[in-house]
Amino acid sequence: MLNITLPDGSLRQFPGPVTVAEVAASIGSGLAKAALGGKVDGKLVDTSYLLEQDAALAIVTAKDADGLELIRHSTAHLLAYAVKQLFPEAQVTIGPVIDNGFYYDFSYKRPFTPEDLVAIEKKMTELANKDEAVVRRVLPRDEAVDYFKGLGEHYKAELIASIPSNEDVSLYREGAFEDLCRGPHVPSTGKLKHFKLMKVAGAYWRGDHRNEMLQRVYGTAWASKDDLQAYLTRLEEAEKRDHRKLGRELDLFHIDDHAPGLVFWHPKGWTVWQQVEQYMRRVYRDHGYQEVKGPQILDQGLWEKTGHWDKYRDNMFVTESEKRDYALKPMNCPGHILIYKQGIKSYRDLPLRYGEFGQCHRNEPSGGLHGIMRVRGFTQDDGHIFCTEDQILAECDTFTQVLKKVYADFGFTDILYKVSTRPAARIGSDALWDKAEQALMASLRHSGCEFVISEGDGAFYGPKIEYTLKDAIGREWQCGTIQVDFNLSERLDAEYVAEDGSRQRPVILHRAIVGSLERFIGILIEQHAGALPVWLAPVQVAVLNITDNQADYCREVAAKLEALGLRVTLDLRNEKVNYKVREHAMKKLPYILVVGDKEKEAGAVAVRARGNQDLGVLALEDFSARILAEIANKA
Repeated sequence: MLNITLPDGSLRQFPGPVTVAEVAASIGSGLAKAALGGKVDGKLVDTSYLLEQDAALAIVTAKDADGLELIRHSTAHLLAYAVKQLFPEAQVTIGPVIDNGFYYDFSYKRPFTPEDLVAIEKKMTELANKDEAVVRRVLPRDEAVDYFKGLGEHYKAELIASIPSNEDVSLYREGAFEDLCRGPHVPSTGKLKHFKLMKVAGAYWRGDHRNEMLQRVYGTAWASKDDLQAYLTRLEEAEKRDHRKLGRELDLFHIDDHAPGLVFWHPKGWTVWQQVEQYMRRVYRDHGYQEVKGPQILDQGLWEKTGHWDKYRDNMFVTESEKRDYALKPMNCPGHILIYKQGIKSYRDLPLRYGEFGQCHRNEPSGGLHGIMRVRGFTQDDGHIFCTEDQILAECDTFTQVLKKVYADFGFTDILYKVSTRPAARIGSDALWDKAEQALMASLRHSGCEFVISEGDGAFYGPKIEYTLKDAIGREWQCGTIQVDFNLSERLDAEYVAEDGSRQRPVILHRAIVGSLERFIGILIEQHAGALPVWLAPVQVAVLNITDNQADYCREVAAKLEALGLRVTLDLRNEKVNYKVREHAMKKLPYILVVGDKEKEAGAVAVRARGNQDLGVLALEDFSARILAEIANKA
């Protein structure tokens, strides 16, 4: 008898080999209809997969994350099928699943148009409605190469030819279309109902700029109509919040072709920057960090010694002077270690915390640049803690609690926590890894943080915590991190004198809270849709007169508010007051103060708050107390 163990622990027995679909049918007709695949001993497979020995099996449906993966993978193939039906001369290349969807790259004689995408999506729906079975077969590699060459699919033939000659390859057919794929796939095209094509873009074959430019068609697919609509709604909201659009409208910054991937901060944008930087500087000061500043350019030999040269060379800007090679720093770690090494350190000096608003440069590909979210020059709230092994827990615990407070002040309370543990290739003893991993987990538990473990995803030099925040529309941004490093102190010969007089290596904790300030400010702009909280807003108050009769009083009001440290703009233009109010409201100012003769006589102001809220007439002192309280409370 064949024994199949289900997720609830129950056992099903069969007289001989059985498919995943047959097991689902034995459980119930509803499950058989809903089945998209199975997980056999943890491996995702087709419903046609034949179980020939005892195994643990979970039936995968659209309710499961793996089910959504199958839907998206299969929809990518449906896209290729539709393209071949409409444009037989097009060649298919590669079509993987990506976040929230999929793409497929095509070689075709002309660019696809928006009208083409509409036609392709319509054809996909037509093919899905046919509910054609998706059938797998296996061919020897060379036979598969000949098969695709015969179809005129030279890109597929090239891909298969790169597979070792002694390996077989799997193909999946649906109706008149057959594609190379490892699988698995949904059992039939009728399972694919909720999808939409999003855009077309250029992409080089195999990512090499020396190769042909292909056309990449992006799409999204979901398990239900409601899920698809919710995603499209999120995209619409994200477009409204796009920091690049708001950056122009609010006059915060711009990106210029004269310096691709680098940011030109305008006065208002630089004001926001300064609020973030000075806030983080106070965090440094209040938690025992000494602020340092390292040079921008360091000798190539240092980067070779640390190992960064081997890993980051292609993304580093290099230069030469007097026959000596240098690189612009892509991170701050080596510089902080060189500062640490100046003078003898004792165990009494530890933990020693350095912080730097260090400007870094990375030669990111131009296609990956994205506003101020992905740039070539950026500044990090970078810090390194030099400590003993026994101090790791306390330092990580404090860091997590500080990070939670910082994120809350910026308006983020939904945080995801992930602990990445030891990879197969690593340095350091298992005992040291045990101590570091347990310290990271214990620090999160002490801070009341639920976390997931990402097995084997730690760096070769130590485990880490990654802190990911969720924004107002549910997007996730990985910003903060703390990493335990057993490596760099050894490579750069950093040490301290232990209590017994011996020389020991400090553990180095690499940590950042907001990460890149450029990126974090972009996230803030999108989180608040440009309507930054009062304490962050580049202009906090606009003071407007109705006629020239109130001009002097308006100047007096503005001066008093500025004396309190507020950022004020004074608008005495000879324009209708409603026009001026509307214009400042479009700039998303927190408060607009309107002054007429009555307000002037009473020593008061008519207050309009962001969101078209009329707060009525307030004494200037009462308004001042209100806004100062909001700023103090980070409201």
